[in-house]
Amino acid sequence: MVNKEQSKNHLQTYIGQDGKTKSPKLLQGLKNFIIDIDGVVSEDIPNEESERMINAKEITGSKDKINSWYEEGHIITFFTSRSEDLREITAKWLDQHEFKYHNLLFCKPRGGNYHYIDNTEIRATRFDGKFGNLVYKKKDIQVFE
Repeated sequence: MVNKEQSKNHLQTYIGQDGKTKSPKLLQGLKNFIIDIDGVVSEDIPNEESERMINAKEITGSKDKINSWYEEGHIITFFTSRSEDLREITAKWLDQHEFKYHNLLFCKPRGGNYHYIDNTEIRATRFDGKFGNLVYKKKDIQVFE
């Protein structure tokens, strides 16, 4: 259910303090959800066993939560360590299971221990097997000095 045009309509022009146009930002209150597939919305299956992917079990509650975010207007992007040659089977599985999303990105580095560096606001939530409400908690994080 890819709807890239809809996601473009959620951007607004951003002018920096120097008066120059910068990369656009999402409209106030919207989020870019970047969601893994294996182990988050479907059972965890390695690329080396791709024949299992089409029959993967759906993680309970994942579709309802993700589709509700989509309906609220947030941008849903699946970002997976699956290789590009698995695009067709991956999109077919997402569509068969009626996940709503805007983008599907492949070739995320494998192995975990991600340390994401960007010049925009970032929040990360480690998936622990079940979806619930997002809440704010104070945690120690690594930052540049």
